[in-house]
Amino acid sequence: MATKAASAHPAPKPTDLSAMAHSEAHYFNSYNHHGIHEEMLKDEVRTKSYRDSIYQNPHIFKDKIVLDVGCGTAILSMFAVKAGAKHVIGVDMSTIIEKAKEIVEVNGMSDKITLLQGKMEEVKLPFPKVDIIISEWMGYFLLYESMMDTVLYARDQYLVEGGLIFPDKATIFLAGIEDGDYKEEKIGFWDNVWGFDYSPLKKTALTEPLVDTVDFKAVVTDPAPVITFDLYTVTAADLAFSIPYELTVRRNDFVHAVIAWFDIEFSKCHKPIKFSTGPHTKYTHWKQTVFYLQDVLTVEEGEKITGTLENKPSEKNHRDLDIKISYTLHTEDMHRQATGEGVYKMC
Repeated sequence: MATKAASAHPAPKPTDLSAMAHSEAHYFNSYNHHGIHEEMLKDEVRTKSYRDSIYQNPHIFKDKIVLDVGCGTAILSMFAVKAGAKHVIGVDMSTIIEKAKEIVEVNGMSDKITLLQGKMEEVKLPFPKVDIIISEWMGYFLLYESMMDTVLYARDQYLVEGGLIFPDKATIFLAGIEDGDYKEEKIGFWDNVWGFDYSPLKKTALTEPLVDTVDFKAVVTDPAPVITFDLYTVTAADLAFSIPYELTVRRNDFVHAVIAWFDIEFSKCHKPIKFSTGPHTKYTHWKQTVFYLQDVLTVEEGEKITGTLENKPSEKNHRDLDIKISYTLHTEDMHRQATGEGVYKMC
């Protein structure tokens, strides 16, 4: 995830994280260290998709003013310059931007790239409008850390009419998985902890989504696209939603959890570029998000699991997510019928 920015009031000085709320300071501080940027840069699916979307479209970037929201180490800014951009403005709140300035300089691009430390909502850009916005804003479960809000602010404030956003489409998918061994290891552990009943923590464990790599063989249902965001039209209010879903069972098995992932599209390229963070494709640092169910569903091929996926930013910390997943197994076998609801906190 690119280093992200968001609004807070009263506004601190760009480098004064101590003036922020603890949750905000923690968020920005997490991107101060090179390790997280190394992980993102080594994510071949992520970085190559951005590079290809820019390098394969020099006719789009030539002589354009580009804004890189949450620029991190400035890799996307340098891609844009290589593609012929007239000038790129990179904005980032974390102190990694000081290293980004050094990187830009040693690559001979200081005259083409202006890097600003601060929140997108507070910095003053050297240009009143930009032709293109590029940003790697996606978090776990797509929306964790709430950076899309910042990209939408930049769109509404700075993007010229008819300007472009890279990428511009994102879709969340769900599927059911069999994961009995891990669920027992993760959840069942609390039944007997050195001879004591720790079941109160068992309930808590069920409310915490797990970000991990899921083996494709564990997927029991067809994947289902649940919601797509078009960054040209989506609003911040749209990021809180309640959407129905339907999963079709592929084989006789058990369903212990529902997993979520997202696909990303650069649709305005000459040749559209897409990538997925699902279990069916190459590893990305986003992995998948696993939501363990209260029940174990015993399913048969062709049956349906339906329900509703609800998401909203947490009232206590807008970067956290409150997620609710309801589920009903539709089967003619009354002994296997099940209906339930999981409430999760992503923080």
